[in-house]
Formats: sequence, structure tokens, C-alpha cells
Amino acid sequence: MSFLVSRAQSEPKAEPYWSNTKVMELKVKVYDETNKRFIEDAEVSVNSFITTKSDSQGIYRVKGRVHDELVVRHPDFDTVYHVIDSDKDIKVVIKKITKTKKSFFASAKKRESNYTQLIDSAKFYQYKDIDKSLSFIENLLESEQSKQRHANTYKVLADIYLHWKQYDIAISNYRISLRINEKVETLLQLAKAQYLAKEYDDSEETYNDLKTKSLSSYERVQVFQGLADVFLSKKEFEKAKNNYEKGLEIAEEKSIKEEIPDLNAKIANIYAKEGNLSKANTAINKTLEQASELDEEPSLKVQQEVADFYNETEQYDNEIKLRKEILENVDKNARNNVKRKKESIKTEEDEIEEPKDSLTSQKMNYKIGNAYVLKENYDEAINYLEKSIKEADKKEDFEVKKHATRKLSEVYATVGSYVKALRTYRDFVEVVDTLYLKKEQEIYQIQRLSKKIAENQSRIAILEKDKELSESKLSVAYKDKELTVERNIRQQIIIYSLLLGLVLMSLLSYYSHRANQKQKLANNLLALKSMRSQMNPHFIFNALNSVNSFIAVNDERNANRYLSEFSVLMRSVLENSDEDFIPFTKEIELLELYVKLEHNRFQDKFEYKIDVDESIDLDDYKIPPMLLQPYIENAIWHGLRYKKEKGNLSISIQNETAESIKIVIQDNGIGRKKSMEMKTKNQLKQKSKGMSTIKNRIAILNDMYQDKVAVQISDVLEDGSGTKVEVTLKK
Repeated sequence: MSFLVSRAQSEPKAEPYWSNTKVMELKVKVYDETNKRFIEDAEVSVNSFITTKSDSQGIYRVKGRVHDELVVRHPDFDTVYHVIDSDKDIKVVIKKITKTKKSFFASAKKRESNYTQLIDSAKFYQYKDIDKSLSFIENLLESEQSKQRHANTYKVLADIYLHWKQYDIAISNYRISLRINEKVETLLQLAKAQYLAKEYDDSEETYNDLKTKSLSSYERVQVFQGLADVFLSKKEFEKAKNNYEKGLEIAEEKSIKEEIPDLNAKIANIYAKEGNLSKANTAINKTLEQASELDEEPSLKVQQEVADFYNETEQYDNEIKLRKEILENVDKNARNNVKRKKESIKTEEDEIEEPKDSLTSQKMNYKIGNAYVLKENYDEAINYLEKSIKEADKKEDFEVKKHATRKLSEVYATVGSYVKALRTYRDFVEVVDTLYLKKEQEIYQIQRLSKKIAENQSRIAILEKDKELSESKLSVAYKDKELTVERNIRQQIIIYSLLLGLVLMSLLSYYSHRANQKQKLANNLLALKSMRSQMNPHFIFNALNSVNSFIAVNDERNANRYLSEFSVLMRSVLENSDEDFIPFTKEIELLELYVKLEHNRFQDKFEYKIDVDESIDLDDYKIPPMLLQPYIENAIWHGLRYKKEKGNLSISIQNETAESIKIVIQDNGIGRKKSMEMKTKNQLKQKSKGMSTIKNRIAILNDMYQDKVAVQISDVLEDGSGTKVEVTLKK
């Protein structure tokens, strides 16, 4: 492939860069010399400005400045880079277009689909309906495509999964696309997906690989910024700052204005983390000046980052002033949106989007109120928190309403309005209940979506395998035709039929075995996920009963303290809920917090002791999350709680062998037999889901990881009192 960039008119000598930095509208034509036509479905971009459609005359209209880099991309030819040197029209001439190779009996196959139409449809539904979007991808994979188009199809497929936060599947499809045909834009997306999946080392490696490629100035800025984000997540602040500064240097040199404020804001945050507030404030003031030159939406985004910086560095006056300005613009945009909705018919293709993320009036009011709380200006804080609650209630933003209601209750308590504080706290509890029900619905929807995604990905994988087999058949048939001159046609058919049959049988046997193995693994993983999802509601229900008991006796202080500590515990439990194994140190932290919470409630029932052998290297061990908690819960609730005198709970962790440790949970409670006798008829009808779920989890994990966990339960004394649980865990 070769290309030529020319001018549609005779060109005068290019003006110097510093004499023409204004934004211009440029007309670009992309001409296919092979087929003598203009290409109408290329992607033409200048920095972050991208267009993918030309007008009826084949003209793409883009915005840029002199010395900006124009980039033209298309699945059928290599990416073209061109530096803009004047305001004249640009014509990109492509000398060689890659065509799809057709075999001698390709006409017997079904008619080839319109690639451009299908890929555009997949992109259109990418953000709206994943089922529809993936159905177009399936149609594309069924059709015959060139190598470049085949790679692009997998890139678009990966983009779809990336949007729906299926990062592992996105990464897999980006890698397939790169194996077929390596492109810079695909590598950039792969690095981004790895970063979002928290695979920081892989993301760093991909970004470093990109440094060796031919990149546009804008892509180089993206690489340095992405690499800096990775280092920041790894808390390597000096490396992060160096890469942000390198990206900023390129952005300033090439006048990529939309990236400059964001980079300055990130550098300011690193200065703040290092304690250099003077440099941080200098960078943040420069950021605000630069943001004023941007369009409204990116400008508001940068201002929001600056406001967050003011909050982190305790510059509350500056934060409040800036957030009020942002709030005014957000409210103005909201009024304009309402006006536009009234004046126009809203279609699926032309939706009016609501403000995203933190750029909503309810969240801005909450953040302003929070800043006033930190300043101890409680009257203003109450005013803005009430506004936030009202807006959040109107827009059904229960997450913001929850935080604002809790904060308002705390403010009322601080200023001595205890009746209002109690009333607001009750409102907070109602919001939490509503939010909990909503989260349950979201979890159910996510499970349904995950199932749909798995089914679609399975169909796509089958299509790809079918296509590989079809291509294999075509290749064999093509060779067979070439050899018909030298060999007997009948012998050729017999020989190649036998070979093909053998290959197909081998492939069928191989894929069948691999599919069975994958299905077994998938079933195990699904079972584990289902069991973990059963454990969390069971655990939450018991914990909320504890909170309810405090509220029932009007022990508001203990209820508040319990809720605060419970929220820390729940955050950790939910963060680990999708993992098969977590570091053993995390499990110990969760156990310590859980036992502390239960001890606060039953102080008159038991004392506890957690003993960890210091010679154990805990970093060598991992444990299934929530494995030990049900045993401790049983010890407290069914053993020690019914003991007349004060009991003892002992948790010890000791070396057993060089490759394993033993965790012993022992209590001197009433024992399992007596606890069973004391249960009501209703309780006896219900099986202990917690213990049965633990047994099933251990059985599946031991099947997958070769007897990693062993559990033994016994009575401590001969009369049946006391219970000892011994858990053996291998490295």
C-alpha cells in the first residue's frame, strides 16, 4: 500500500506555525486510485476531533490548526498520517487497496454482506443494546472478509465489550485482532482495557510497546498519559509525574489544547500527594485558565477535577466558589435540555443526554454542602444538603440522596437539633432500604446481562471455529484443483477425502474435549459465584438484625457506631465477593472486624482472643473469602449466646507443616447437640444454608485446586459442650 497527499488547489508557501494557530475547518477527500472512486467510510481525525462520514461529494469536514496531524484510518489500507501546513483542501490518494481473496467456488457460498453497513450498525447499537450490536458482529464473522477487515471486526467487538465493562473478554478480542493485523489504535485500546481491568503490569508493557510504533502527536500524548495513569495506580508518583510532564510537553508543543488542562490537573494532584502545595496550586491555577478556552463540556470536566483538588487540599473557599460556578452551568444546561425536549421530537438516533457522573445538580449541591460542613458553616451546609436531597429525590438518585441525608443528620446532631437529626436519620434508613432493594435488582440484571454476554460470546467463538474449518476445506479444495492436471481425479478425491475426514475427526475430537473441559470449569465458576451471592445476603441479613436490635432499644449511638463499622466490613466483603481466593491477611482483617462487631453487641456473653503465629509468612497463603466467618458466627450465635456464664472464643493460626497452616476456632459454648435441642420447630424446618454453602464451596474449590482446604468439626468435651473447628489451608 502506498499513498500520496496532495492539494486540491495550487499551494502557496506554508505560513509559519506561530502566525496561524486559529482553528480552521478543513475539507478532506480520500481517493481510491485502484477503483477510481472516493472512499466515503474512512475515519478522519485531527487530535480528538473525529468524523467517519463524508457528505454527498465525498468531503470529510474536520477542525484543526496548522501543524496539527491529520490521521486517516480504514480497514482496507494502512493508516495515513499528514501534517497540516495550510488551510487548503487536502486530498489523500490511496495507491493500493487490499481486496478480499475469493476461492474458485466462493460463489457457491451465501452472498457477502455489506461490511460498512453492518459495522456501522454494530457501532450504533454499541451503547444502547448489546444484543443487537453483537448480532451484527456475528453476521460479519459469517461473511468472507479481508485480513484487515477481519481484524477490525474483532476490534469493534472488543470495543463493545469494553463499553459494557467486560474487560477480560475485551482484552481477549483485542489480542485476536492484533494477531490478525496489528494497528496502533487497537494497541491503544488494549492498553486501556488492561488498565481498567487492573492488569497494570500488562498495561505498562503494552504502552511501552506503543512507544516503539509510528504514532501521531495526539497518540503519543495518549500513550504518556495512559502510562502515567498506570504508575499513579501503582503509587509510583515520580514515574507518573514524569510521564504526565512528557505528555504535557508534546501537547503544548503541538497545541493539543483539549489535553493540556487535564494533564496539568493530574500533575497538580501528584504535587499535592508529595506535599508540595505551592507547586500544586500553581499548576491548578494554570489549569483553570486553560479550561476557559475549551468547549463547555470538557471545560466543566476539568473544573470538576480542580474542585476535587481543592477539596483534597482543604481549600474549601476555593472549592465552594468553583463548584457554585459549575452548578450554575449545570443548571443552565439542564434548563436548555428541557427546552429542547419540548421543542423537538426525541428519537432513538437523536437523544438528548442528561449530565453524566458528578456533573448533576444533586451531586454538586451535596459537594458544596459537604465543603460548608468541613468549614463548620452549618447553616449554609443545611441549605445545600436539603437542595441536594430534593433534587436527588426528584431524579431518583438514591445514592446521592443517601449520602446527603446521612450528612444532614450529622449536621443537625452537631448543631443540637436532635429531633431533626433523628427524623433525618430515619429518612436515611429508608433510603438505605430502598437502595438495597435497587442494588438487588441491579445485581439480578447484571447476572442476566452476563448470561447474555456469555451466550453471545459462545456463539461468536463457534462461528470463528466454523469459519476456520470452512477456510481449511476451501484451502484443501483449491490445492486439489491445482493437482488435477498431474493426478487422477478419482484418486485425488479419495485421498483428500480420507485426509480431510481424519483432520475433521481429530479437530472434532480435540474441540469436543476442550469444550467439555471449558464447560466443566465454567460450571464450577458459576456454582462458586452463585454460592458467594448466597453468602452475602445471609451475612447482611444477620448483621442488619444486629443494627435493628440497637435501634429497637433506642441505642442510637451504638447503632450509628455499629453501622459505621459495619459499612467498612461490608465494603471489604463486597469488594472480595467475586474472588475465589483472597490474601490471608485480608481474611484476618475481616474476621477481626466481624468479631469486634459481635463482641460490641454481646459483651456480657463472651470474650475473644485471636492468636497468629508470628513465624507464619501470611503472604504465602490465600483463602476463599467468607470461609471462616460462618464458623465464628455459629460459635457466637448458637454456642456462646445461650451460655449462662460468660464464655470464651479462641481463634488461633499455627504452622502445621512447611506447606500448610491450621486455623482453629474453638468456643466453650453449650455445644452443637444442646444448640440443636434449643431450636424452635420453625428453625428445625430450615436447613443451615450458610454451612451447606461452605461445604459445597470447599468441595468445588478442592476439585479445582487439588485439595487446598480441609475442615474438621468436633466437640471439645465429652459431654458435648464446646465446639472446635479445624481448618487446614495449603500454600
